[in-house]
Amino acid sequence: MVQKIQDWHSLNKAHSLSGRYLPLTSIEPLLKELNFPFQVSNIGTSFNKLPINKICIGTGEMKVLIWSQMHGNESTGTKALFDMFNFLKSPNEFSLLRDCILNNCTLTFLPLLNPDGALTYTRVNAQNIDLNRDAVDMKAPESKVLHNVLREFKPDYCFNLHDQRTIFTVGKTKKPATISFLAPSEDESREVTDGRKETMNVIVAMNEVMQKLIPGQIGRYTDEFYPTATGDNFQKAGYNTTLIEAGHFKDDYDREQVRLYKFLSLLIGINYLADGNRALDKHNAYFEIPNNSKKYFDIICKNIFIKEKDEMCDVGLVFKEILEHKTVVFNPEIKKVGNLAKYAANKVIDCQGAIVNNESELHFFIKKQL
Repeated sequence: MVQKIQDWHSLNKAHSLSGRYLPLTSIEPLLKELNFPFQVSNIGTSFNKLPINKICIGTGEMKVLIWSQMHGNESTGTKALFDMFNFLKSPNEFSLLRDCILNNCTLTFLPLLNPDGALTYTRVNAQNIDLNRDAVDMKAPESKVLHNVLREFKPDYCFNLHDQRTIFTVGKTKKPATISFLAPSEDESREVTDGRKETMNVIVAMNEVMQKLIPGQIGRYTDEFYPTATGDNFQKAGYNTTLIEAGHFKDDYDREQVRLYKFLSLLIGINYLADGNRALDKHNAYFEIPNNSKKYFDIICKNIFIKEKDEMCDVGLVFKEILEHKTVVFNPEIKKVGNLAKYAANKVIDCQGAIVNNESELHFFIKKQL
């Protein structure tokens, strides 16, 4: 069935949304197309007075809250949500799956929580506040909007959608962490509470299916407790919360393939909550998902002899994402020079023993290779 859902996605995703830059103006036409049974409402504004929208659908007892793009430059989840809206509107042969979800769940979505950051392609809002570190002080109006929804809706379960950097690999492997999951800790002890067990069980259900699609490319994000983080505080308050992080898939810098995997993960997770068959406790399998490591570069230039060091070196480059004329440009920057045999990269260039005098000259040499 998963293959058929992938086929559905290829034909029916929100095709007007693509790439990494996704400001509010991109989704507004699609919001206007969401008719009954969707309920679309404006529930507040950003610091710069841009609207923040809420979409509700479903009549079931299980209340699920899902939000995306609290970091303005993390748009993969937003694309996946609008793909989800299309699925809930027109599931075609999967109407039984859709009906199960809507009959058993009430879904509330905040598809773009940080419209100011989305406009400028920044992690933070217009006040330079990281909304994911504002759960206690709530200095940002966007944080207050999210917490108002939480208090009024009182969800049984939350999905917090993010993007993570290309640098992450899965465990000790050289595979990129294409999707990463996290069951946030409730305190510094990282105790596995009953609430975290429920969160972990949902992640295990998603992981079991996704491993068949991208084996070995699913990681576990660190569960270090962050006292001001949204997920940690929601979990601590009894609102079970899963983070789904969209990462890198080879050559997929627009994250269109990863968008599919994000959509599928979310669909699997929601269906797990909807079907009511959650008596079996599999939370221990959560710890079998490898932790993320930082062993990936966008480009590695291998085998360059640097006279100043008197050694053969590799050079690891990471792209810096810059918004230029409403397009995200990927500018390579040197991050590490040395023996990078334990690292992987999206692209490897063998420089075949080319000689440079020093690291200053190295920068000019690397530019010529790219």
